[in-house]
Amino acid sequence: MSRINSYVGLTWDHPRGYVALERAAAQAQAKGLSLRWERQPLEGFESHPIEKLAERYDVIVLDHPHLGDAVHGQCLQPLESIFDATDIAQWRAQSIGQAFASYGYAGQHWALPLDAASQVAVMRPDLIEEPAPKSWVQVGELAGRHDVCLSLAGPHALLTLFSISAAFGEAPVSRGPETLLVGDGAVQAWDVLSELYGRSFKGWLGKNPIGLLQAMSQNTEAVYCPLVFGYVTYAAPSDGSHRLQFVDVPAGPGGLLGSTLGGTGIGISRRTKVNDQLKAHLVDLLSLRTQAQYIPFADGQPSARNAWADTAVNTAWNDFFAGTSATLEKALVRPRHPGYVPFQTQASALVRQALEDHHSAAQILGALQALYEQHRPPNSEV
Repeated sequence: MSRINSYVGLTWDHPRGYVALERAAAQAQAKGLSLRWERQPLEGFESHPIEKLAERYDVIVLDHPHLGDAVHGQCLQPLESIFDATDIAQWRAQSIGQAFASYGYAGQHWALPLDAASQVAVMRPDLIEEPAPKSWVQVGELAGRHDVCLSLAGPHALLTLFSISAAFGEAPVSRGPETLLVGDGAVQAWDVLSELYGRSFKGWLGKNPIGLLQAMSQNTEAVYCPLVFGYVTYAAPSDGSHRLQFVDVPAGPGGLLGSTLGGTGIGISRRTKVNDQLKAHLVDLLSLRTQAQYIPFADGQPSARNAWADTAVNTAWNDFFAGTSATLEKALVRPRHPGYVPFQTQASALVRQALEDHHSAAQILGALQALYEQHRPPNSEV
């Protein structure tokens, strides 16, 4: 059981995940708050059930697909039980895209939207002189002239299909909670992904987004990736790596930008007794001042829209934020029902195998639907 004046938090082991939190917690000690952050690899959040983590930690950095399991397991406290309605309204109004809304489930909100991210496009500006592709047609054309890579490791194969499908007018579960991906848009998306996979550079297929971006910044095998989760630290590297340029994703017919929302929020364990110091600290992390003037300069990606448009922030990070904000505004929220996370893992493996085996759209979309029906509890919220 946590002591009322001493807390332990869990975040992920990347500068974007811990630098701002650890520095802010150190500064808050002068105000009487004892908050220590521990770290685990990003993949650890996929393998360790949120219910188990909430037994050990007072505050937990998580992403929105875990909410169904967390709410079903009754392991988090809703924000509405801790914070004032005016604070919650402020966070809703200031958050970019669905950064705040994604943590709403079963009529309440379950995490503070600290960090915002989505899949974006990235290129090596020193290796390619032409502008980034504006459409998926242009991505195919670019793949005929330069090496293009794809982010398909872990859950990202499924998320890439989600995003391309959304660009072609068929976002997942857009036809109702019982149906994952159907219709012409999903078929077109599979055809685009399958063709691009056949022409892409495959040397980095086993790398997660961090590993892919690291490889891209240090090697010359591929010069462009159309969909990968953005990490601001690669826009202005301090380790001598080559700078990566992050831009909006290519559009589908009608100019639709298809991308999947990432980012993280701070959830509060059900067992935690929130004192005034912890509450004030969390409110301060979400303040417009901290979001625009502190978090971006501590390797973070704030959730407040004004920070993404801030001139000083964009000057410091080579327009990472301004260059991708349109994509983030349109990024889709994944299903969050209990059982979604293991579905996402298994479905991504199906997508990778189907790409390798040259399956048709009907084959893979049917297999994904069957798997989705196995994992989604009947009548559950999406």
